[in-house]
Amino acid sequence: MVARAYTVAFEGIRARQVEVQCAISPGLPAFSLVGLPDKAVSEARDRVRSALSSMAIALPSKRITINLSPADLPKEGSHFDLPIALALLAALEIIPADAAEGTCSLGELSLDGTLIPVIGALPAAMAAAEDERTLLCPRASGAEAAWVGAAEVIGAASLADVVRHYTGQSPLAPAEPGEVTTDASGRDLLDVKGQERAKRALEIAAAGRHHLMMVGTPGSGKSMLAARLPGILPPLTAPEALETSMIHSLAGLLDEGGINRTRPFREPHHTASMAAIVGGGRRAGPGEISLAHNGVLFMDEFPEFARTVLETLRQPIETGEVMVARANAHVKYPCRFMLVAAANPCKCGYLPDPARACSRAPQCGEDYMGRISGPLMDRFDLRVEVPPVAFTDLDLPASGDSSSTVAGCVAEARALQARRFADAGRTWLNADAEGEMLEQVATPDTEGRDLINRVAERFGLSARGYHRVLRVARTIADLDHSDSVRRPHIAEAVSYRLAAAKES
Repeated sequence: MVARAYTVAFEGIRARQVEVQCAISPGLPAFSLVGLPDKAVSEARDRVRSALSSMAIALPSKRITINLSPADLPKEGSHFDLPIALALLAALEIIPADAAEGTCSLGELSLDGTLIPVIGALPAAMAAAEDERTLLCPRASGAEAAWVGAAEVIGAASLADVVRHYTGQSPLAPAEPGEVTTDASGRDLLDVKGQERAKRALEIAAAGRHHLMMVGTPGSGKSMLAARLPGILPPLTAPEALETSMIHSLAGLLDEGGINRTRPFREPHHTASMAAIVGGGRRAGPGEISLAHNGVLFMDEFPEFARTVLETLRQPIETGEVMVARANAHVKYPCRFMLVAAANPCKCGYLPDPARACSRAPQCGEDYMGRISGPLMDRFDLRVEVPPVAFTDLDLPASGDSSSTVAGCVAEARALQARRFADAGRTWLNADAEGEMLEQVATPDTEGRDLINRVAERFGLSARGYHRVLRVARTIADLDHSDSVRRPHIAEAVSYRLAAAKES
């Protein structure tokens, strides 16, 4: 007799079904594991044997063979412990065989039978729902996996609990979805003195998910402004939270007992490698751009990043997804993020200040900003200069709107876009609009069209630049509660574009 249990193997955010087959046959006592397991999976034999021994379950003096099917799919990770134990318990007729077959399970076993949480519970729940199976996982992973309402999720604390559940001695209650709340109210836009133009650019960027570049001297408040961006972004919708959390689950970031509705805010150091930013490594895991999916990727000291790293951002910015290709894996991850970059105007940082600028000005500024290629700079919708703030201005009262006020305007603008693009397929916000859809929603009035045509001719806007101006203008019109794009909206959008053209 062959007993079966089911688990998953991960390919990106996709979880592929793996059938765990257990056969106990006459022969010399042995416990063999086949089906292309890696070292962590091979070690499951000893963990399972010890966990069963702690429950006073002795393995028979026979040949035990565990096969992980399909055999040509690489199996990695410690989450195969629980399904191997389930298949073995079903083969020993300790739990019903049909119960094991109707369950998709994952979890790591300690030597005393305690279940340890593992990564990937959320994608595994999605796979279990597709196959109409119950998901069995460690209790600590249950709140995360239970967000997939189409699958019943059982969270167990130990292997003994699993046995008592399936033998009817002590059934376990289904897990409840958990949500982690993060308070972003500690950082308010009112903390930033002055910089009204930069605050306005932040509001526009947040409303339409436009990419933003801030250039200013050290201490002018670029990082301070970026840190307040999460406070004006609306919370993730349920589909966005599920999609984002699947990536975070694979990266092992969901360790607080549930998923988070706060939009991701990732800020990698400028020494980060290409694999860290784009994704890769031995397991072709997600990088920072995918971990920032539906959120913000803040790259401070932007020109200090390696040139190869910066250039790899160009395609993901346009397509919203990245293909991580390795010798043994080709994995696609979503990466629809808002890029916020901050940079000094030159290497010393004080190019605009005649009293402190170096003797190589303006050549030092051109050399420093020249590290950012023209095609990459062209992908920034908004470019804003952040002037230095005098220390005497720090005693002035707070100016501008608070984060809560700006967040309300951003939420209204995003709700408007949600209604506009409700039936538009892969278009969610103004930054995603292209082709005929862009013409329908962002065609300016006659005065606005005359203005943008003159600007395009005078400053040589590329086709991409022309369309990005229209998208930004549409967002400004949404913030202005205007049905049409008018000349003032085009003028403000162009003002952010010309700063980029001037520098590049």
